[in-house]
Amino acid sequence: MSKEPAEATEGPLFAMQFASSPRGARLARHLTVCRMAEWGYPATSDTSATVSLLVAELATNAVQHGRVPGRDFHLRLTMDVRTHLIRIEVGDASTRQPRFGSETVAGPEDESGRGLLLVAVLAARWGTAPRTPVGKSVWAEVVGDPPDRP
Repeated sequence: MSKEPAEATEGPLFAMQFASSPRGARLARHLTVCRMAEWGYPATSDTSATVSLLVAELATNAVQHGRVPGRDFHLRLTMDVRTHLIRIEVGDASTRQPRFGSETVAGPEDESGRGLLLVAVLAARWGTAPRTPVGKSVWAEVVGDPPDRP
């Protein structure tokens, strides 16, 4: 995990709350694909596929491991138009930090347990930060190709 950088973005922003449920996680991924297309990254682009996969993993983790009954999770996407850096932030109400390392590696027969490994491989950087008033935010950054512009 990387230390969270200072927040400085100049470009589009998407932020929304979702129900802390599998359906909410699917909706977050779907809306991410739509938003990426609006930002010049069609669903078939590598950048959109990477960002949507990271959103899916982080949203699923928020639902499965960070869920607090009665509390939603929050998705925030930003893009710096100069550097094409896309930042994904998924916040939940739990203070429980994600675990990543040799003690959490899934075995060959396990059907889950590889989400943070995918995040670590696909993201340029990722980490966690406290969330006000309660909870945490797990963030990941992707350096995209220049977007397609009409």
